[in-house]
Amino acid sequence: MLVYLTDKPLDPGEIISRIKTLGCGCVATYVGVIRDNSKGKKVASVEYSDPNGTARMRLEEIVRSALTKWHLEDMAMVHRLGKLKVGDFNLVVAVGAAHRGEGFAACQYAVDQFKEIMPTAKEETYIGGLNITVPE
Repeated sequence: MLVYLTDKPLDPGEIISRIKTLGCGCVATYVGVIRDNSKGKKVASVEYSDPNGTARMRLEEIVRSALTKWHLEDMAMVHRLGKLKVGDFNLVVAVGAAHRGEGFAACQYAVDQFKEIMPTAKEETYIGGLNITVPE
């Protein structure tokens, strides 16, 4: 299990290489990207923070739950904090599994859980300077 928060750019290939085992028939992945628009506005940047200091624990709960629900080789969930610009990666989920069905299901579950509990605070800055804290 690989779970961490970082303020450094995410490298999906490096994360995948850390959870891929010889028993993997697939590594299902999700790579979240900061897009240039949200709610009809042009996005300048998005900032993620962990004001309560609980984000890592919440990510670990998601991964442990997935590891319990499906037979997986390994799993990673890495979230980037700080101010991100359009095109930056904000979340990488990588699931190593013997079979694609379990890998895809666990990956989707992890992303859905992340969106549901949103373990970090998210503030979008729009072109023109408007800042909005976005509940997920």
